Amino acid sequence: MGVFKAAAIQMRSGESPERNAVDLERLVREAAGQGATYIQTPEMTGALIRDRQARAASFTSEDKDVVVATARRLAKEFGVFLHIGSTAIARADGKLANRALLFGPDGATLATYDKIHMFDVDLDNGESWRESSAYEPGTEAVVAEIEGAKLGFAICYDLRFPQLFRAEALAGADLLSVPAAFTRQTGEAHWHVLLRARAIENGAYVVAAAQGGLHEDGRETYGHSLVVDPWGRIIAEAAHDEPAVIVAEIDPAQSLAARKKIPNLKNARDFAVNGSGEAPRLRGAAS
Repeated sequence: MGVFKAAAIQMRSGESPERNAVDLERLVREAAGQGATYIQTPEMTGALIRDRQARAASFTSEDKDVVVATARRLAKEFGVFLHIGSTAIARADGKLANRALLFGPDGATLATYDKIHMFDVDLDNGESWRESSAYEPGTEAVVAEIEGAKLGFAICYDLRFPQLFRAEALAGADLLSVPAAFTRQTGEAHWHVLLRARAIENGAYVVAAAQGGLHEDGRETYGHSLVVDPWGRIIAEAAHDEPAVIVAEIDPAQSLAARKKIPNLKNARDFAVNGSGEAPRLRGAAS
């Protein structure tokens, strides 16, 4: 397993997929120019649109999506693994999927992942979000091979469900992805600590490309894209909410070393709660 460079692209996606595709291309070119061979973009790279009717008018099927086409072309041009953290894709049943896509160095689609956990919350600053009213949740965790590493997929709110990451780690993932559009309030409170925790719990690298700043639709996101190593150390950060590219070296051997020092994946045991005699069934657990 060789060392390679990973990039996290921080964006401020607006309401136009075409304009966002132009920004995407500029930032991918910058990341590739810094030697990154795995490049990740944030959640909703294609567009952040709060209005339901505007969403319906802007989003289309995967084969017609401008961000998908741009990413496919750039992956092939630079010979990189390009991971669109997510974009909204119109499904055949008329619903939307919050979908991540991984393109290989030949431009082929290597994997897709639909966000499993929907952000349905009322924050104490007055913000209210109901992702489930617009998007159909995914049902399957995904692990794909890149650069001699195994990449586990997640999107934004998935970060708060550690069983997803544990299942992917048990399936061999040593690099975990958390492209996101965290709100400023929740990001300031929990972003860094949760990303470091997922890395430590699973002895895995975490790459988290983020949206940042005040967007056209009025929402404000936290930024602070991160790369965390398997020991929980932050090895790269965009310490602001402006568009940016951060790059860090990924050494899959360091994941193996961390798991040997703290073998919690191997030492996990089944257990019952309150003497019921039945092991608890965690949603999304591997067993």
